[in-house]
Amino acid sequence: MDLHRPPERPGGRALRGLLKGPRRLAAAAAAVVALAGAGTWTAVASGGAPPVHRGDRVMTMADGTRIDTSYFTAGSAGRRPAVLLGHGFGGSKDDMRQQAEDLARHGYAVLTWSARGFGHSTGRIGLNDPGHEVADVSRLIDWLARQPQVRLDAPGDPRVGVTGGSYGGAISLLAAGHDRRVDAIAPAVTYWNLADAMFPGGVFKKLWAGIFFNSGGGCARFQPSLCRMYDRVAQSGTPDAAARRLLEKRSPSAVGDRIKVPTLLVQGQRDSVFTLDQADAAEKAIRAGGAPVKVDWIAGGHDGGDMETARVDARVRSWFDRYLKGDGSADTGPAFRITRTGGVDSTDGTARLRGASAAAYPGLHDHRRSIALTGRAQRVANPAGASPPGVSALPGLGGTGLARLSALGAGVSLDFPGQYARFDSAPLTRDLWITGAPTATVRVTSTRDDAVLFGKVYDVSPDGTRRVLPSQLVAPVRVTGARAGKDVTLTLPAVDHEVRKGHRLRLVLASTDLAHASPAAPVTYTVSLKGDLRVPTAPAVTTAAAPLPAWVWWLPAAGAVAALALLVTGRRAAAAAPDPELADVPLLIKDLSKRYARSADRYAVRGLSFRVDKGQVLGLLGPNGAGKTTTLRMLMGLIEPDEGEIRVFGHLVRPGAPVLSRVGAFVEGAGFLPHLSGRENLELYWRATGRPPGDAHLDEALEIAGLGDALARAVRTYSQGMRQRLAIAQAMLGLPDLLILDEPTNGLDPPQIREMREVMIRYAAGGRTVIVSSHLLAEVEQSCTHLVVMDRGRLVQAGPVREIVGSGDTLLVGTATPVAEPLAEKVAELPGVASAVRTDDGLLVRLEPGGTAERLVVDLVRLEVPVASVGPHRRLEDAFLTLIGGSA
Repeated sequence: MDLHRPPERPGGRALRGLLKGPRRLAAAAAAVVALAGAGTWTAVASGGAPPVHRGDRVMTMADGTRIDTSYFTAGSAGRRPAVLLGHGFGGSKDDMRQQAEDLARHGYAVLTWSARGFGHSTGRIGLNDPGHEVADVSRLIDWLARQPQVRLDAPGDPRVGVTGGSYGGAISLLAAGHDRRVDAIAPAVTYWNLADAMFPGGVFKKLWAGIFFNSGGGCARFQPSLCRMYDRVAQSGTPDAAARRLLEKRSPSAVGDRIKVPTLLVQGQRDSVFTLDQADAAEKAIRAGGAPVKVDWIAGGHDGGDMETARVDARVRSWFDRYLKGDGSADTGPAFRITRTGGVDSTDGTARLRGASAAAYPGLHDHRRSIALTGRAQRVANPAGASPPGVSALPGLGGTGLARLSALGAGVSLDFPGQYARFDSAPLTRDLWITGAPTATVRVTSTRDDAVLFGKVYDVSPDGTRRVLPSQLVAPVRVTGARAGKDVTLTLPAVDHEVRKGHRLRLVLASTDLAHASPAAPVTYTVSLKGDLRVPTAPAVTTAAAPLPAWVWWLPAAGAVAALALLVTGRRAAAAAPDPELADVPLLIKDLSKRYARSADRYAVRGLSFRVDKGQVLGLLGPNGAGKTTTLRMLMGLIEPDEGEIRVFGHLVRPGAPVLSRVGAFVEGAGFLPHLSGRENLELYWRATGRPPGDAHLDEALEIAGLGDALARAVRTYSQGMRQRLAIAQAMLGLPDLLILDEPTNGLDPPQIREMREVMIRYAAGGRTVIVSSHLLAEVEQSCTHLVVMDRGRLVQAGPVREIVGSGDTLLVGTATPVAEPLAEKVAELPGVASAVRTDDGLLVRLEPGGTAERLVVDLVRLEVPVASVGPHRRLEDAFLTLIGGSA
């Protein structure tokens, strides 16, 4: 259910926007499926791969609901297994197109669909209601059984698998439980019991619930019973029994004893909505039913991180090859696999991801070790209104810089003094790897009948200055009957985390958490220890050894060749070292190229070279698809180039490169906590970076941004322009020497745009450098000193604005009457003319080297062009259109 497109699909793009017989339903069995508006078959080819044929159809269900579908096949004629692909919450069938095409080329007939209430499908959202969404899947299976390309196990029974992420992952589990024709499933980052996911420990997960209902289009888009449930729980802040029953009926756990098909469970480690315990419960139930089941913990989730798309895609294909195609040689991987991060690769600055595995799934409590904690009984206040709340995860901000910091271990956790109790261990005498869910027993006494607490375990560095909250997860718990005191055993969040020797473990119980509902009335708790912290270690899970360097094998047999190789390696290392001659150059891009995924000859950026010097405000221009965003992503270290290099102050840029600390970036859609003031948001962000407060230069950044007294107000009161300036101030924290702004004026009115222009000019005036990508040409002309114009991934022109705007090789030819396109084409073919573009006033003509205005006028008269005036053009818009040849 990732609603912010952070990650690509796990086994597809199912996380869009991550929050994109007797066992069959009797009512669904009687339904009639009608086809309406069958689409035209199309063919899509990718390189030398076989074309994929796609057919779009709208299927009408028995109750009149129209379900929008797409059907993909490829290759030779003949029957093949089928795969149903479900999308994530807030998404549609279109999110699954790439994965559908890949599976089709791999020998499957693939059907995607938009669930009720999403995309172009009608109906109310039922959160995978068995009587509606699950029944729809059975009708889709009926349709597949009638297709000549689909292999049948029996009449009306196709060989079919179901996969998807989040919302689509749950439907795959539910389909297997309700329709025995399903033969294999591969659900990803999804839930087993939706009531447990949304009401963990009896506490309302308010932020995620609000995100779901709002991203679904508002309460009115949902089934009335769901809308009433949400309104009731959101107002009271306390889930009731009726709410739990409603969500449990829509959960795979309700039919867990009926899921008897091979199941590959992919779950995210960075996921505060569907945590690892959901996959754990699913594994236990499905394995108890006798079906093969394997578990894969990936590095990402709804809160960001690496979704490992390519690896997960390959594993899902192998899973279906084994259980749908019957390929006994298909490698489906170990019974249990975890992706672990192991520092930074010194060669390219990227985070190391390595797999750990075990021959059997260990569960969440394997081989527990006792860790003694110390700490006196402590009083914990839940303030009136439960505000300010503590911060752990940042739901819904999976794609923001804050979430990326969390993924790198910096963390954004925040506990307010007086609102939490803490208990510490002694420094560890040896490294400890925690794999699973720690537990602890505490005694809780409350001044009211109920207590709501949030348990979390920190990894604290030896000097106590650095605290890491693994995966940013907390465990909520509601303690009833706490007025008289009650012993409570907490099951803390399941994680995979290494605690190094000399570090301490810290158990924290907080009274508030941003993502959850706490009692609005003030209440005081007293918390004391009743036992050790018990942590699972899962010793059977072993990390794969890093491969030995190639030279280890061939060195004994080829000393001379090795010496030559070392010499070449040394030269490469020298090339990658900082260039002292560029130490004062903010940016140098040389021969930069980036190919599109799965393409050897299609480029997003190709052969790009330009330089940016201190004090410049550089405008990066180009039509849609020019390669601007790809260039910026490479510059910010988010992706790597295929060829060429980027140097910032002489240092080679790679993901995680230290020199990126001198770069600040603003990408449209920065996320802020609405109840905090502007200053508090910026202070929280800077704290998350782990850098000293004095390095923030907060006051200077704020002065440049010009927010004034608004800094003390809650961000929810800000206008769009103020939010944009706050986001720019966030990018300016630390006063980075190079500031990158991507469409900073989007959504602003003219006065706000003028203010943003002044912000950029003031920032560069101090000797720093600004790069701005914008589609507002008039604004770029006024605010930028230099320009880089791109088209189709290539550099068209670079230089000072005044030279490009007023370049003598471009002339504006005014005409008495509009020029027809055929005549404009003749002008473009004249000797000495590089291009000619029609404008409202005549023609914009760019001359080739050696071309002259005098020769052009003679040729125009000869062609009977009604020339009224000829002169150099003076608008950036005109220059831009000329430079890109009208492709905008």
